[in-house]
Amino acid sequence: MIVRIWHGWTTRANADAYERLLHEEIFVGIRNRAIKGFRGIQLLRRTLADGVEFVTIMTFDSLEAVREFAGADYELAVVPPKARALLARFDERSAHYEVVV
Repeated sequence: MIVRIWHGWTTRANADAYERLLHEEIFVGIRNRAIKGFRGIQLLRRTLADGVEFVTIMTFDSLEAVREFAGADYELAVVPPKARALLARFDERSAHYEVVV
């Protein structure tokens, strides 16, 4: 199993709107793609002194499934325009880990 981890940061003013966008549009769109080997997505949220950090943790059966989601350059972050408009900054690349336990 492969875990894909990505971080994005918003202002406090944009945090709730960004979280809604993820739940109502982006995550639904990912699930609707019916990617073979996509297992799920988790969202973490943490308030910081200068804004709000979000972490997405996606699970896939294989790197092939990750490539189906993200494309040939599978480490490149997948950040739709609506999300970019609400983010103050974000990881340009996602990290991928093999689950060993």
